[in-house]
Amino acid sequence: MRVDFTAFFRALADWTSGSEQSDRQTGETLLAMMHALVRFDDIVIFAYRDKARPIDLFSTFEAEDHNIFVTLYQAGPYLLDPFFHTTRAGRSGVFRMRELAPDRFFSSEYYRTYYSQTRLAEELGFFVPVADGVTVVVSLMRREKTGVFPAQEFVLLNDAEPFVAAFVRQAWSDLARRFAETGQGRGRRSEPVSEADKVWRKLNLTDREASIIELVLQGHSSESIGLKLDISTGTVKVHRRNVYRKLGISSQIQLLSIYLKNIQG
Repeated sequence: MRVDFTAFFRALADWTSGSEQSDRQTGETLLAMMHALVRFDDIVIFAYRDKARPIDLFSTFEAEDHNIFVTLYQAGPYLLDPFFHTTRAGRSGVFRMRELAPDRFFSSEYYRTYYSQTRLAEELGFFVPVADGVTVVVSLMRREKTGVFPAQEFVLLNDAEPFVAAFVRQAWSDLARRFAETGQGRGRRSEPVSEADKVWRKLNLTDREASIIELVLQGHSSESIGLKLDISTGTVKVHRRNVYRKLGISSQIQLLSIYLKNIQG
């Protein structure tokens, strides 16, 4: 694809020449600039802070897809999203979903039950830490009919990352206040209890069991969980069996069903 510099600079000029810009106007500017660089089907921009429900800053979805990508996602599945966990790790840059996903993400019940509904060939994101623990993620999506991002386009987006990061920080510098206004700001002494934490407490899981089950739902194998938590694979399997026995279930799909039912209810 040929880079359309005229469209890129026109979009930037229109944005900088205006007064205070809304989320919609800023999102439209980013949309136009990214379309001038590479081909993609949709864009969604979320702000994340700790485990709080992400703020939807901008998206291009029609009503049905908006329900899947935004409304349903914000209701709880975001807590299992590799993009969400990358923001928790404090990483910045441009990453493809497949770079960030756990080793069994694409065979997990989360993928089959939720993520497969997106019908995406590929998703990549610009991860931009802004201020006060907030990270903005600008996600570019290509549907199955469009195919994955070619290598040369991904290289171009990596080259554009410093500009995108500077633009996002300039445009969205006061997001901590907005999280606070939704009742999701950080407390003075500790991070607020997340919806997932409330579910584990309701289900009477220990902290260790909750940590393991969260990683199972994210798509980590027992071997991967053991490495992350610095425990043996056998210990992981014992904890997992104990949780299944405690909840009266025998499969990951039942585990995900209980999780989603409790977190959305």
